[in-house]
Amino acid sequence: MASATKHPFMLIVFFIHSLLIVFPADSTPSPSPWSPQFYSLLYVNVNGSNQIVDLWYDWPNGRNLNIIQHQLGKRLYDLEWNNGTSFFYTLDSNQECETKHFEVGILRPDWLDGAHYLGRREFDGFLCDVWEKVDFIWYYEDVVSKRPVHWRFFNGMSAHVMTFEEGAVREDEKWQAPVYCFDKGTEYSTNEVKMSVWFRFLRIIIQNSF
Repeated sequence: MASATKHPFMLIVFFIHSLLIVFPADSTPSPSPWSPQFYSLLYVNVNGSNQIVDLWYDWPNGRNLNIIQHQLGKRLYDLEWNNGTSFFYTLDSNQECETKHFEVGILRPDWLDGAHYLGRREFDGFLCDVWEKVDFIWYYEDVVSKRPVHWRFFNGMSAHVMTFEEGAVREDEKWQAPVYCFDKGTEYSTNEVKMSVWFRFLRIIIQNSF
């Protein structure tokens, strides 16, 4: 039998054929569903205002927590439950808290189903597949690892994903809103809360766009 090394052209043809089988020309990538539980550290910019956000997502237990640290400023806890209840609070001596109720709970792991594929782009040093959904979010996912790299929102807010730890779980006792959140006399109305409320209403559109 002739050695394969004597027929480099045949090897090239075989390699290309293999790629066409694995990656059909007419295939369109789909965004990976979120892990049911994960922790992510985000660097967020909101029209020039910088934030570091610790995001804890826990779908099996119906809860989501954003710990928002403003640059040289206050730390806000944005706690969401799947029954539509959200708490916005601080853990400092001011004991600020506001409770809101919405028609939807936290995002489902497959919330990106139905997103429009925009192709591949380089971002933050990663080759990413990019999707857009309901003109609300542009979602960048690393082609190799399938982890999110960047989220860009309709209002100019952008989030750079610094870490994404699938399977990470926050301790149960750290999900409890402070007791002063149940005091009706306590209120914490800020631009951040108003923005979060706006995002909850847009979530209704996303959840109903499947």
